[in-house]
Amino acid sequence: MLEVNNKIEVTNIDTMSYGSNPSSLADVLPDRRYSFVKGDIVHTNFVKPLVTKADFVVNFAAETHVDRSISSGLSFMRSNILGVYAILDALRYGREGTRFVQIGTDEEYGEIAKGSFTEKSMLTPSSPYAATKASGSMLVLAYARTYGLNASITRCTNNFGPYQFPEKLIPKTIIRAKLGLKVPIYGDGQNVRDWIYVEDHCEAIDRVLHDGRAGEVYNISSGNELENLDVVSAVLELMGKPKSLIEYVEDRPGHDMRYSLDNSKMKTELGWKPKHPFYEALAKTVEWYMKNENWWRPLADEKVLHPAPWKLKW
Repeated sequence: MLEVNNKIEVTNIDTMSYGSNPSSLADVLPDRRYSFVKGDIVHTNFVKPLVTKADFVVNFAAETHVDRSISSGLSFMRSNILGVYAILDALRYGREGTRFVQIGTDEEYGEIAKGSFTEKSMLTPSSPYAATKASGSMLVLAYARTYGLNASITRCTNNFGPYQFPEKLIPKTIIRAKLGLKVPIYGDGQNVRDWIYVEDHCEAIDRVLHDGRAGEVYNISSGNELENLDVVSAVLELMGKPKSLIEYVEDRPGHDMRYSLDNSKMKTELGWKPKHPFYEALAKTVEWYMKNENWWRPLADEKVLHPAPWKLKW
């Protein structure tokens, strides 16, 4: 992002892999302040000229699906480690003071039976995905300390809302239920996740971008800790679908039982708190997917909607 005459000009870099959908850009493409560049962030020569002229850089780019990382982890190592390195190295030689925020995940901490992780908690990632994200975080902290980069890290709980790729739990549940398919739940469905609406997460990132301190980590959570079974049941109820659609399937390897983040640092230091109640936001999300089949239909193939994608070859 570049700030010109108090206006933000945004350049979006995307390799346009399986999770990308060009139709998601329909609302922003007419805006002259927005530009799109296709490319892979692991290539330093590609990233450097784009990053070095920016005032703000936010790295959302990542391979994110745990199941895919269990099947094959190489692409996760490229994007989540080498991609972060390429950006950091470009920033090292770029404009002094450029602000950088790395988007992390609560999965970097691993699971926790009681209480909540703070930003000082040890990282004990369970999956190849989480391990690569933790590795990226360590690179950011190292570059902030060694080279004085103005960089921070956010770690957030499970997001949900419009435009989420159909392989994730909530959109997958909505789509499979709409298509009359069984809705798979791993194990006994008692795994606990904290759910945050995407707009709350974006506002938190914006707060960290402008007011966060270099070399600091910020946990972002909403306090909506629910078992997976309860989330799926709530979606089916909103859709008027029977719970008999639920099908318990073999649990994936290394499945963490519970995640929980303490967000007091975001509240006390940056004055942020979530605004959207979970069930209201969930209802909005279900409604969006029901009304936007033309968006998700091209993405929702058999592999994406598979009951146990960690068993597939990607």
